[in-house]
Amino acid sequence: MKSQSELQKFKLSTQLSMLGRDPEQQSGFVNAPVYRGSTVVYKSCDDIRHKRARFSYGTSGTPTIENLENAWSTLCDAAGTVISPSGLGALALALFSVTRAGDHILVTDSVYRPTRKFCNTLLVKYGVSVTYYDPLIGGDIERLLQNNTRAILLECPGSQSFEIQDIGAIVAVAKKYAISTIIDNTWATPIFFKAHAHGIDLSVEAGTKYLGGHSDLLMGLVSATASHWPALRETYDAMAMLPGAEDCFLALRGLRTLHLRVQEAQSRGLEMARWLKRQPEVSKVLHPAFEECPGHENWKKYFTGSTGLFSIVLDRRFDQQNVEQMLDNMHVFAMGFSWGGFESLIIPFDCAEYRTATTWDPQGMTLRIQIGLEDIDDLKNDLRQGLMRLHH
Repeated sequence: MKSQSELQKFKLSTQLSMLGRDPEQQSGFVNAPVYRGSTVVYKSCDDIRHKRARFSYGTSGTPTIENLENAWSTLCDAAGTVISPSGLGALALALFSVTRAGDHILVTDSVYRPTRKFCNTLLVKYGVSVTYYDPLIGGDIERLLQNNTRAILLECPGSQSFEIQDIGAIVAVAKKYAISTIIDNTWATPIFFKAHAHGIDLSVEAGTKYLGGHSDLLMGLVSATASHWPALRETYDAMAMLPGAEDCFLALRGLRTLHLRVQEAQSRGLEMARWLKRQPEVSKVLHPAFEECPGHENWKKYFTGSTGLFSIVLDRRFDQQNVEQMLDNMHVFAMGFSWGGFESLIIPFDCAEYRTATTWDPQGMTLRIQIGLEDIDDLKNDLRQGLMRLHH
């Protein structure tokens, strides 16, 4: 396996073809084998006494897991990576690694709803207080700090509502007070946003989405800077929150085409968003690359691209019944809560019921759309027919 310094002389797509595999150690086979196991055997009493082995037990990892950890660390320019069975699990690992009872954290009001639930239940239960903040607050986040603030959680763009945060301004405040920063970077992936290069301490990715790319695995990854890596690894080892071997194999396979797929997602997402913007039934498109998207200037400042997930606001004359008539009769788009796979998805949503620091009032019914790999004309036709059903 090539070292990180050796890989850095190559461009991204070449790196992705090489990461996490070593044919010389794999009897010449291109891809690494899948290791499944719990028990590690030792040659002597002295070896087992000192746990003198690459892996001491299944919960300390396997070559399959290590291959993906190393690959992701290189891609993210990180000191280390841990992998969990879900994106939410990864967020939990990140938060547990930087908090203890009596601490306070700041969380963007636009966060993924299951993350909010985790913060409001388990973290609070174990003595960590939570304050939610306006995702567009920027450097003014300083006024929300408390003496015991230990971490700031960003999600960029915001889940469903797509606000782009001023990452640099928030990181600058955090560093001034030695506060840890965590970001959910699932939408952009490390292809379009290098979190650690922008000063983020812990970057979380739901590998379920674009890394897997085929809607057939659940996975979360957390990469860390050198200062935060020991605590993250200690938390991971204490919880033994390991992924499955087959899921790691699928993630490594997805890694090879990640660059191509997110570029295609960007192209298709932009084409469909521009098309929807021209439809009379749509009052607004919430896509980070569009000027009307909250925080668009921040997207231009920090990101190198966009992917295939965005939201739209329908004209205010349409109600819940109209939306149901539209969505219940789609032929290509399906309704489902995930994204990042090959299939196009569409869901209705309403952030108003759980926002606490901001008011969600888009002046119309809202839909989140994931653009998959189907024919673009088929996607447009399906949406066009759906938009026409809004009138019935």
